[in-house]
Amino acid sequence: KAPMKIIEKLFESGRKHFVEGGRFAKLYPFYESIESVFFAPARATRSAPNVRDNLDVKRFMMLVIVALLPHYAFGIYNVGYQSHLASGLATGFFSAIFTGLLVVAPLVAVTYAVGFFWEILFAVVRKHEISEGVLVSCALFPLTLPPTTPLWQAAIGISFGIVIGKEIFGGTGRNFLNPALTGRAFLYFAYPAQLSGDAVWTYLCGGRTAPVDAFTGATPLSVATVTEQLGDIQNVLTDAGYSAVTLMLGNYPGSIGGTSTLLALVGAAFLLILGIASYRIIFGCILGLLATAFFLNLVATENSLPYLSLNPFNHLMMGGAMFGFAYMATDPVSAAHMPIAKWVFGFSIGALTVLIRVFNPAYPEGVGLAIIFMNLFAPLLDQIEIKFRLKKRVPNV
Repeated sequence: KAPMKIIEKLFESGRKHFVEGGRFAKLYPFYESIESVFFAPARATRSAPNVRDNLDVKRFMMLVIVALLPHYAFGIYNVGYQSHLASGLATGFFSAIFTGLLVVAPLVAVTYAVGFFWEILFAVVRKHEISEGVLVSCALFPLTLPPTTPLWQAAIGISFGIVIGKEIFGGTGRNFLNPALTGRAFLYFAYPAQLSGDAVWTYLCGGRTAPVDAFTGATPLSVATVTEQLGDIQNVLTDAGYSAVTLMLGNYPGSIGGTSTLLALVGAAFLLILGIASYRIIFGCILGLLATAFFLNLVATENSLPYLSLNPFNHLMMGGAMFGFAYMATDPVSAAHMPIAKWVFGFSIGALTVLIRVFNPAYPEGVGLAIIFMNLFAPLLDQIEIKFRLKKRVPNV
């Protein structure tokens, strides 16, 4: 308690310089954001309704970040492991962790520095507090990137996500697109050479410019897209080393934090138990993906794309599908809000993920575009359900 008392006195002594009339009054949003990291707001409602809940916005966002920490831990190890494997170096645990930190830490630092710059700038101009939503957006964004992403591109991507995806619409609560996904989509379409292909998913170290001969670097999604004969896709994935266990654990080249389906499932359960994520959206996404993949299996013929015959559960385990379902589709601002609309919203995301993967080889992941696309329709889905419910009401007589 003594250290917290010291920190509290430090903030109290400096408050006079940041409140109205102080020398740094314009920087009050920055001061308040730092203070809120250590202390919960002391404000209380003065009139009804008086809501009593231990889950305020700050705790809501921090719990999401807690759920993302295992993805960072695994991502740091996997980036280092894949890097050493491709570079022909020893793949020991600590050496892989060290290399992974060298790659991931700068991306996270740049993302948070640039993201907070824009958030503070808009907060100062609009004279309102900094939203805690930027913490989650900046935590999610690096996890969606390839480990080879240049730092300047990460800065541009999070800038686009925060400014264009959120702030120009009025800030947190008024944006209709997920900021992290908006920035990721912008990078993909603006710099496709650095954000697509097999080479971008593995960071090479030790001065190497090409991976060793024994390392292919092909992701399971890219392997599936190049399968030539119908019915062979499962064997091709297995021969490439992508068994069900490997796909579930996520120990293969891919985005920094989105490859582990197991961790995404654990994270989804964590958010569901705490009442943060919507089970309707998550289960809707899973059902939509499995149902669409199963339907494509049924209609596949000898003249069809081999990708149509992929096992539905492989679709769920490959790439960042479950990661997107758990952390991005459930964004409380850009997702649907009505109960039935949430089911439709989630089911559509799952279905679109499979359709984009199968019929658009240029964008093999699919889940990011599917979520952004359904973000556009979320308000419409809510409006349709609201109108339907109003029509069922008994008119007053």
